[in-house]
This record gives sequence, structure tokens and C-alpha cells, in this order.
Amino acid sequence: MTANRVLDELKQLSAAEEFFAALNVAFDPEVLAVARLHILRRMGDYLRSEALDSHSETEQRALCRAHLQRAYDDFVASSPLEQRVFKVLKQAVAPRQSGFVALADVALPPATPR
Repeated sequence: MTANRVLDELKQLSAAEEFFAALNVAFDPEVLAVARLHILRRMGDYLRSEALDSHSETEQRALCRAHLQRAYDDFVASSPLEQRVFKVLKQAVAPRQSGFVALADVALPPATPR
């Protein structure tokens, strides 16, 4: 089995278009213009669930291609705001904690008569 040679190659890439070219995945430039970082992050999330070391280089490349395609398809069907890949977007919909503290919660209990 090959150590993650495919991942080593992908780590050398910088532009999202380079990932699509290296893995031979077709894309719409308009979709990529809006969601490039979200797509690559989602691909990474999908790849973390794989044990790539247990696969041949050909299988690794096929898995990377499949996960890039799957991640891309996620954003063809919906927007980055709907997919919420990044923490800041996830927190944007999380229930907010109120800063309200009732006076009764912080006031001293009434003094007892002596």
C-alpha cells in the first residue's frame, strides 16, 4: 500500500481549480467562485472518514475524486449559508445565550431579623 502520495500531491496545490484539474472533476466556475473554500473544506471533512493508507494509490485517487465531486454537488444544490461548513456559519444559527440576569439571581437574600 502507498502512503498518502495522492494527499501529498494535493497538499502542493493552492487554487481550488487546481484540485478539480488534478482529480479530473468538472465544475461550473460560477459555483466555484461562490463556494470554493466551502467545497474544499467539505471534501476534507469527507476524507477524514477514510483510511486512505489501506488503499492503493489508484484507489486513493478515486476516493479523493469521489469526495471532491460529492462536496461540489453539495454546493450545486444549496448555498454555503445553507451548508454551514465553517464554525462561524454554524454559530450564526446556534441559539444565542441571553445576557440577561435577573436581579433576584444576584441579590443577597433578605436579612433575617435579630
